[in-house]
Amino acid sequence: MKMLKVHGSNNDFFILPAANLTKPLSEAELKLLAQKLCDRKSGLHGGADGVLYVTSGHDASVAGKMRVINADGSEASMCGNGLRTVARYLSTQNGLTDFKVETMHADLEVKAAPAFAKGVPAFDVEISPVSFKAEDLLMHIGKEQLINETVPQLGSNLKFTAVAVPNPHLISFVDHETLMGEELGRIATYLNDGQNPLFPDGVNVSFVEVLATNKIFVRTYERGVGYTNACGTAMSASSLVYSLLYPETSVEDLITVINPGGMVKTKVHQRQDGSYWMSLIGNASFVAKVELEQADAMQGDFTKATWNETGEQAAYEEFVANLKK
Repeated sequence: MKMLKVHGSNNDFFILPAANLTKPLSEAELKLLAQKLCDRKSGLHGGADGVLYVTSGHDASVAGKMRVINADGSEASMCGNGLRTVARYLSTQNGLTDFKVETMHADLEVKAAPAFAKGVPAFDVEISPVSFKAEDLLMHIGKEQLINETVPQLGSNLKFTAVAVPNPHLISFVDHETLMGEELGRIATYLNDGQNPLFPDGVNVSFVEVLATNKIFVRTYERGVGYTNACGTAMSASSLVYSLLYPETSVEDLITVINPGGMVKTKVHQRQDGSYWMSLIGNASFVAKVELEQADAMQGDFTKATWNETGEQAAYEEFVANLKK
């Protein structure tokens, strides 16, 4: 079984092409495999945030299909950072630079972008569809939408906006002290406990700090993962909310988004019908090529796995270090 260890903004994954399996996986086996591979203590080479399962698409209009299996075995409807890495993988496999990838809810446009730095290849991917409707968010707060309002049940004076892109996000703009404090963890843990009445299916929660005009910092607690170095859909959703709430920016402006794992660029677009979609532009790094026996992986035995570094992680770390200068 051959895989790639990859990351976008240090949001890390194993790309698992179905074609590389020794034998097909059932849904239960795919979930179990993701849990075994991604465990941060016992998983393969330090684990990962999830598995990106790549299969053939529904027809020739797409280069392939991406499924996102989180570290806990749950399935996410989308992953922007992961999509960039899958786009690069499909690009190298098919010799394409501008194409579509099938995801759970939409076929999304992807294209190669100028490298962020030497050894830091980048891709530009579409984030959509976008909805503020409570029914699409599986949100139960007694309102049809939530835009820059307090939620008394959370016991906080913070104002939140809820948006699906298409996975659900709850976003609050905060000061730096709140950004780095414990409130994000408290709120997100509660909203992802599987028992709360507001988001019984869970929600990604992000705190956002405005650093300058068209420059924001996003910190995210991701549903099914926990605190993450970066969440592509969260950064895209945060950019959309920023463009709606802050008069200093508007659609089609290029926004710099800093995250704990690095940096991406985003751009918010609006169609003639009033709907939104976002461009997410960032690194698509291949860290290592991995090979192991499928039966061993299913048992969580990674002692015989081969791990061949590409050298791209060192280039990415140099890029991030230069961002902080």
